[in-house]
Amino acid sequence: MKIIIEDRIKEACPDVRIGLIRAKVVNSEFSEELNKEIESLSEKIKSSYELLWINKRPAIAATRQLYTKLGKDPNRYRVSSEALCRRIVKGMGIYQINVLVDLINLISIGSGYAIGGFDADKIQGDSVTLSVGTADDKFEGIGRGILNVEGLPLYRDAIGGIGSPTSDEERTKIELKTTHLQMQINAFDEEMPLEDTIEWSVSLLKKYVCATDFEIEIF
Repeated sequence: MKIIIEDRIKEACPDVRIGLIRAKVVNSEFSEELNKEIESLSEKIKSSYELLWINKRPAIAATRQLYTKLGKDPNRYRVSSEALCRRIVKGMGIYQINVLVDLINLISIGSGYAIGGFDADKIQGDSVTLSVGTADDKFEGIGRGILNVEGLPLYRDAIGGIGSPTSDEERTKIELKTTHLQMQINAFDEEMPLEDTIEWSVSLLKKYVCATDFEIEIF
């Protein structure tokens, strides 16, 4: 699998790097041990940040800056990692979905990066392009309904949008029956070093979803 980054994204964010992880996985409904890790990290975030300071985290701030450069209001279209951290600081916690999604959320709040998690078997074609959404893009955000992705950084496969740093698409979402993961770490600026984030991700994937057959690359 190849990730192509279009020139408009590179011009707005010259330092962009995307970490790609693909793996065979065994998903499940819930992990008590993973939940404890999420609760522990959530407490650290809650004690470290006031609500107004979450968007100053380097990875979140860089993604918000990209949105602004592309003409999208980052306060109206929250970066997913920012939205998760805001829930934590407000005492609302984060939704428990399934082990694979929960694991990705853990990595996102720990690293600050917006992370796309997809069922790799649902992605069409042998490449994904990171471009800028248009008014013609039809995009159903997971749990959000139709999302206006015009001006958002948008990943597209051969037939349409699959995800953005704000929301992933229903068509390619991870489900309990997912057996092949495609994970994309959006580093528009570095907070936790991208290589360290990938290493942490691989460790968690092995531990909680018995991940094997890894394909790892940075674009």
